Amino acid sequence: MGESRQSYLVAAESAVSLLGDPAVSASWDKPSALTEFSVAGLAGHLAHQFVRVGDVLTRNGEVPEPISLLEHYSRSPWVQAGLDHESNLGIRRGGEAAAAAGPAILVERAQAMLDLQSSVLPGEPEDRVVSLPSGWSLLLDDFLLTRCVELVVHADDLATSVGLATPALPATVVDPVVELLAKLAVHRHGPTAVIRTLSRAERAPATISAF
Repeated sequence: MGESRQSYLVAAESAVSLLGDPAVSASWDKPSALTEFSVAGLAGHLAHQFVRVGDVLTRNGEVPEPISLLEHYSRSPWVQAGLDHESNLGIRRGGEAAAAAGPAILVERAQAMLDLQSSVLPGEPEDRVVSLPSGWSLLLDDFLLTRCVELVVHADDLATSVGLATPALPATVVDPVVELLAKLAVHRHGPTAVIRTLSRAERAPATISAF
């Protein structure tokens, strides 16, 4: 099985473990560390990443030629949209809907999807292309890297929200996520801003956020 698929499964397993921590259910109805998200909504958004993977694996029909990850993020409306943009409102509503049945059901569903994907992903062709609801396509391994980004970033958000340490993940998961975020930051802000932030605090810009 390819590294991207194994990394996704490791990150997903860690996310399910975090979702099942009693600290999450104890803070379910409280605000999260992420603006405009409750803990429940953030947990739902984290778990929804499994749904996204399941959806692309089962989607049928004509699949366009895949685009690059940089192009994918450039086309995605939520990347540079404000909190009140419809795309981001939809993300928050989706998180709340996913969590509506409560923490125990959310964890049960996430675990079931992870179990299924653990059996399916190793058999997918190396060059598998998946079609996204947005209308374009990615290589499956590239799409799984985007889900790793979501799982890593939002696991940190959720852990911080409920007073837990951020889950430790191996370099095989973290390194590709950091590399992609760095590329996106350079694409958005330019290399000079990123270099200054990493090496010259006195000349660093206010932010080099990738999103």
